[in-house]
Amino acid sequence: MGLSVTVLGCDGSYPGPGGAGSGYLIRGGGATVWLDCGPGALAALQTHVGLDEVDAVVVSHEHPDHRSDLEGFSVACTYVVRRHGVPVHAPAGVREHGYHTGPPALAFCDLVDGSRFAVGAMAFRASRTDHDPHTLALRVEAEGRSLGYTADTGPEWSPLQLGPPVDLLLSEATYTAEHEGEAQHLSGRQAGRLAHDAGARRLLLTHLWPVTDRVALQAEAEAAFGAPVEMADPGRTYQV
Repeated sequence: MGLSVTVLGCDGSYPGPGGAGSGYLIRGGGATVWLDCGPGALAALQTHVGLDEVDAVVVSHEHPDHRSDLEGFSVACTYVVRRHGVPVHAPAGVREHGYHTGPPALAFCDLVDGSRFAVGAMAFRASRTDHDPHTLALRVEAEGRSLGYTADTGPEWSPLQLGPPVDLLLSEATYTAEHEGEAQHLSGRQAGRLAHDAGARRLLLTHLWPVTDRVALQAEAEAAFGAPVEMADPGRTYQV
């Protein structure tokens, strides 16, 4: 089956019309992991797997566009699918937002810079990015393949912090180059350059502002990366 990532939502900061915030379904090594839980991601998740099939959840940071649907998942686990102790790997700030407990549906595991953990035969490694609050990029390895996820970051972080070059880098690219420096995020140009310098074999862009010109962003990313660049599409599965 290999390692794959299915895009549940790829809108940056807020969901556009018919869109959803950051959310990805990672499958490989006999495990199913929900990575980031932005608004709308929970609904999309259920079109691909049942809530009882999620082996673990990973949340990159506590901004609502990456963790808000964790609350709905907790409610469903508590009252509907009757699951207890689902592992949630996340920075400590995420759990402070409060989730249904008693008995606890979610079992939080603190995620920090350098954290390593496994879900089934899927191995994870975390790296602190150039983004506040405490935000973790992830390297995922399974079945001889590697996926890098930048989460949210500014340009003062490099995918090299995740280790050797990855087969597929899932990188945020919030806006085009004309907006560089306006926030702790990457432009398409910056994402392409970072991926090129880190030796990523493929680049998949996500976390776009809904108003961003996708054609212009893709073009500037490809110019910097030096190769074709893929754009995240909700509902699509990408083999790593």
